[in-house]
Amino acid sequence: MEIIKPGQYVEATYDLYVGENNEQELMEKATKENPLKFVFGTDQMLPAFEEKLKGLKAGDKFDFIIPCNDAYGEYDKDHVLELGKEIFEVNGVFDKDMIYEGNTVPMMDSNGNRLNGSVLEVKEDIVVMDFNHPLAGEDLHFIGSIELVREATPEELHPTCGSCEGCNCNHSDCDSSNCH
Repeated sequence: MEIIKPGQYVEATYDLYVGENNEQELMEKATKENPLKFVFGTDQMLPAFEEKLKGLKAGDKFDFIIPCNDAYGEYDKDHVLELGKEIFEVNGVFDKDMIYEGNTVPMMDSNGNRLNGSVLEVKEDIVVMDFNHPLAGEDLHFIGSIELVREATPEELHPTCGSCEGCNCNHSDCDSSNCH
């Protein structure tokens, strides 16, 4: 039976809880019908998550906590920004269909890095955005099981990302049709 190690394709089910021991809230669920699927050791998952799964095999159960500093870090008030409403205009009109309290919006910083921001508040002239990860400041409690472990296929190890212009995938087999 194969164990989880770099280059292995893994499917896992889990319940993810956050909060204090007696007040934990279910935040996410990966089920048998829709399991977490990833290739171990390819930077798809949090390093601390992979470290906890390393060496497990199909059928093994797990129950562990990843402290926030090993997950998405502490909540940082400096990542809450007030942005001018003009940033969110389309053809000179404020995009109220996309920019409303509670919505998460894909954005790009001044260096071209993609990031998601949560709209906290829409004021008269500004939009208050939170660029912290939604789980920042939370310890992550995973309870689950390993469903499948097998050798990853070449396609799983090196997915063809498409047009490598700006992609930085460094794969010689990139077919230039799906990059985003």
